[in-house]
Amino acid sequence: MTVFAAASLTGTFTELGKQFETANPGSTVKFSFGGSSTLATQINAGAPADVFAAASAATMKTVTDAGQNTAAPKVFVRNQLVIAVPAANPKGITDLPDLVKPGVKVALCADAVPCGAAAKKALTAAGVTITPVTLEQDVKAALSKVTLGEVDAALVYRTDAIAAGGKVKGIEFPESAKAINDYPITTLKGGKNAAGATAFVTYITSPTAQAVLTKAGFQAP
Repeated sequence: MTVFAAASLTGTFTELGKQFETANPGSTVKFSFGGSSTLATQINAGAPADVFAAASAATMKTVTDAGQNTAAPKVFVRNQLVIAVPAANPKGITDLPDLVKPGVKVALCADAVPCGAAAKKALTAAGVTITPVTLEQDVKAALSKVTLGEVDAALVYRTDAIAAGGKVKGIEFPESAKAINDYPITTLKGGKNAAGATAFVTYITSPTAQAVLTKAGFQAP
């Protein structure tokens, strides 16, 4: 069974995939992680995937509008943005307005990617205009710019900042509440294991999987 999933689900879904295989002897779950918009394009172009887990309802809609789903999408978690800065936070960043100060280099996700669309909403709510030094195609790539020391800050999901451990500090900001992303999941027509796909979606929405997702910083739907 092949699962296409948003990059921000990499850690949790890898763990849950192993748990699912243990609970279902003989099953094998293969993942393709990436920007949700890129994955949606691949699905609509005929990529053989059994399950799609997206980081926004808008991205999922491009797949359902194309008739690629076999069930109504279910929102299984929500996610919220934080400002990711190096652990030592040398620029002393504490809020969104700090990101427009002279000499502060910022990475954002591209607008077409859910994390980029959420960042745009949050920045608009704050009345802040940022000129990023780079626009990335998924949230992991944006975060890596911080961990590699290439930028001073990036707007990423809370879960990604937590997953980075001591490498970064996640700074909460109130405007992120205006741009919380719902994560929907659905089974797909292009897959080869309909029964397995249904079982996996059921597992992801189970209390066992929800506990793993909540621990990682995701919010209940």
